[in-house]
Amino acid sequence: MALSFALVIDPAASDDSRTDFAGTFRVIDATAPALSVGELSTQRGDGIFESVGVVDRHPQELIAHLDRLAHSASLCDLPVPNREQWRQAVFTAAEHCPEQGEGVIKLMLSRGIEHGPTPTAWVTAARAPDNTGVRERGIRVVTLDRGYSIDTPARAPWLLLGAKTLSYAVNMAALREAKRRGADDAIFVSSDGFVLEAPTSSLVLKEGDRFVTPAPNGGILHGTTQLGLFDHLASLGHETAYETIPVGRLATADAAWLLSSVRLAVPIIAIDGAELTADRELTASFNQFLLSPRA
Repeated sequence: MALSFALVIDPAASDDSRTDFAGTFRVIDATAPALSVGELSTQRGDGIFESVGVVDRHPQELIAHLDRLAHSASLCDLPVPNREQWRQAVFTAAEHCPEQGEGVIKLMLSRGIEHGPTPTAWVTAARAPDNTGVRERGIRVVTLDRGYSIDTPARAPWLLLGAKTLSYAVNMAALREAKRRGADDAIFVSSDGFVLEAPTSSLVLKEGDRFVTPAPNGGILHGTTQLGLFDHLASLGHETAYETIPVGRLATADAAWLLSSVRLAVPIIAIDGAELTADRELTASFNQFLLSPRA
């Protein structure tokens, strides 16, 4: 996924009242070095990010992404992003995504250069990988212990478990472990036996006529794609719910999906080696909705 565009942002105060922030963006060569060796995003992973799916140059679920960026900044004691500045930066970047088809825009905000006066902020744009095949054939997943109980985030907020930080080494290690076990992806579970989330995705289960996702109270990152899908399902009259889900309920689900901004809705066809029925028709309808322009 080669970058096609990148710009650096001079962060504005969250209460900056200007309406045009174009002068705060600096376009850079997406293929050239851009960060200082003293940058804390690379030294310590000390920063936050968002990945925004783009369809036909339209940024998807942008309001939810900007909300989550602000939430992550608050948890990490970073300056609150100026929403309008970042919105304009996203639309600038979107013009460099494919005119037809899917792209991805990444928003990054770090604490900046060590001992420096200001944070570092930048945005990139690229063509998204072709996820058509995996959306159709599905994935096999394994459950992996995340190493803490479901009440740990409330007792230890300094672990930043509800923030989307640049410290993704654990998430990537989990994906490698899943592949070592013959699977495509993983579902994190708490040490006391409750379902959490996947390393880069949210989980949705179908139980009868209900659609359920783990409640975001165990350090779970609230999924923007899942939020959009649940709003859509509710508008169609379906029941949706956020619940604390014991691991045992995975085996009894009628269907299950992992959802993310770029891969969208991917059906799960096996969990820990046990086969699970994939609802192909429902999956297709999910992705048809998720590929339609949405605010």
